[in-house]
Amino acid sequence: MKNIRILFVVLVAFICTASSLASAPSLTITVNNNSSREIRHLYLSPANNDNWGPDQLNNSSINPGGSRQLNASWEQSTVKLVAEDQDGCFSSTTVAASGTLEWTIDNNTSRNCGN
Repeated sequence: MKNIRILFVVLVAFICTASSLASAPSLTITVNNNSSREIRHLYLSPANNDNWGPDQLNNSSINPGGSRQLNASWEQSTVKLVAEDQDGCFSSTTVAASGTLEWTIDNNTSRNCGN
């Protein structure tokens, strides 16, 4: 009986650990900056609201002509990517949140500068 209890505790611990590891799918996001402006901040948001998370660039930037690859966990089927440039203007795109994502920002990408 004692061995059955130990086996049960080990089995429950294994199931709890496995379910916590599988809770948030991992995304690889590549942002290509083909614009003439430095990208200073990048945020992730649910597609249907503006509740942005923390800056994904962590006090760094993406220079013109540069790119950055980020890894993030995301639990929803879509994700809004929001980039803030050196002028304080925002560009965004909404994409399916699966596997590897790529977003290219250029001088024709729509910007919201608060006007």
